[in-house]
Amino acid sequence: MSDLRAGVVGVGYLGRFHAQKYAALDGVDLVAVVDSDMERAQTVATEVGAEAYNDYTDIIGLVDLVSIVVPTHLHFEVSKVFLEAGIHILLEKPITRTIEEADELIAIADSKNLVFQVGHLERFNPAVVALDGVLKNPMFIETHRLSPFKPRGTDVNVVLDLMIHDIDIILNLVKFPVDIVNSVGVPVLSDEVDIANARLQFTNGCVANITASRVSHKAMRRIRIFQPDAYISIDYQTRQIGVFRKGGEGVPVPMIPNVTMEETTFSEGDTLLAEIQAFVRSVRDGLPPVVSGEDGKRALEAALWITRKLYHEIKY
Repeated sequence: MSDLRAGVVGVGYLGRFHAQKYAALDGVDLVAVVDSDMERAQTVATEVGAEAYNDYTDIIGLVDLVSIVVPTHLHFEVSKVFLEAGIHILLEKPITRTIEEADELIAIADSKNLVFQVGHLERFNPAVVALDGVLKNPMFIETHRLSPFKPRGTDVNVVLDLMIHDIDIILNLVKFPVDIVNSVGVPVLSDEVDIANARLQFTNGCVANITASRVSHKAMRRIRIFQPDAYISIDYQTRQIGVFRKGGEGVPVPMIPNVTMEETTFSEGDTLLAEIQAFVRSVRDGLPPVVSGEDGKRALEAALWITRKLYHEIKY
């Protein structure tokens, strides 16, 4: 079987890592990297052994699949060109700026039988993967995603920049429609909202309380899940999952009668590599992507709902 020809469009901070992962994969030939800054494109191209391009349309016909790692306002424009050319895409989150744009990209990918994967990276965290078989009917979920300020990503608010990771995870866990949304937030260091809290209520009664900040002193990425038979805690950064149950075969929890704990820490993995490997596998084997265009659209719908409520409540 011949190698798949890959390209990366946008090789800034994150796109450069995409290029490095493709270059290290067996069965993949990274043939092109593209950036509006030709000097940056050439630097990354030299590093990974690919050709540098300034215009993404120049690599049409040269690649079978691409990662698209450009600013959010360019997602639709760039993705549409590649999909219409019959090229599989891995598009960084958020999927697009609007639901209409997302719908159009999904329709093109479906009509051409193309893999359209959205870059919700946290799905590939080994502690999240370990929830399979543990999760049963979650009724309350609480997440905290706090980060120090970084200028990159501030072209969108913190909901679309950071919170959307947790929105995607929660929607994938609950599997029921969102019924009620409330949110509050404030801009601090940028022109967009930098810290926000949202409360989602689902049609089955589950409630999710989500906090995201990009102006915090220390980084934190955690999720707590409460269900009838257990309390589950995940630290995304340390890749640690703790499951507390009434009864069970775990370690007894001091001072809490008849409650046991099972704790697992996963070795440091490479979630971006796992994401790209899954994308390549979907292309090669004709499998549905782990995070589909529809998944990306659902996360965007909830994020936009939160954002509308957010700006409605802000009083300047």
